[in-house]
Amino acid sequence: MSGINTIVGRGAPLDQANVDTDQIIPKQFLTGVTRTGYGKHLFHDWRYLDKHESVLNPDFSLNHEAYSGASVLLTRENFGCGSSREHAPWALADYGFKAIIAVSFADIFYGNCINNQLLPIALSSAQLDQLFARLSASPQAEISIDLPAQTVTAGDMVFSFEIADHHKTNLLKGLDAIGQTLELDKTISQFEKKRAVWL
Repeated sequence: MSGINTIVGRGAPLDQANVDTDQIIPKQFLTGVTRTGYGKHLFHDWRYLDKHESVLNPDFSLNHEAYSGASVLLTRENFGCGSSREHAPWALADYGFKAIIAVSFADIFYGNCINNQLLPIALSSAQLDQLFARLSASPQAEISIDLPAQTVTAGDMVFSFEIADHHKTNLLKGLDAIGQTLELDKTISQFEKKRAVWL
């Protein structure tokens, strides 16, 4: 993974709370073990009017032409609740999202995002209100995210966000949990050499 420094792109609105992982990627599509191919099934029950995914739902926000190609998803509190399936961030990333801005996230989903280089940002409800309003007024407006500075900028609005240092480091370096462990490979090997044989 290459790591994240800045993200600049258009936003897409999903003005809904408690979006669970079964809505993000329904269980019938959890058939693979690779991270690709899930984007077409993202929000399946909301995006399509048929099970074959041939008829788009014109009322669903992500289907509006104005938000085509968006890389930042705006949503509300408790995003990613429900099951712990890692396919949820896989689907969001495969669709083209690089960051999710919400009021709050389910804990396991948040960790899965970090491990898959999908930046989860928590802002206040009032700040999300402002971002949603700007997106509604100017769908083509860009949102700029600076991870080192921990800021979200949209027009003249600049919001700071919190992120744990180890999560930030992993995102900047492009590390998942395994990659983080492998950074200590030399230290681990040295420790193993010093251990008694019987251990």
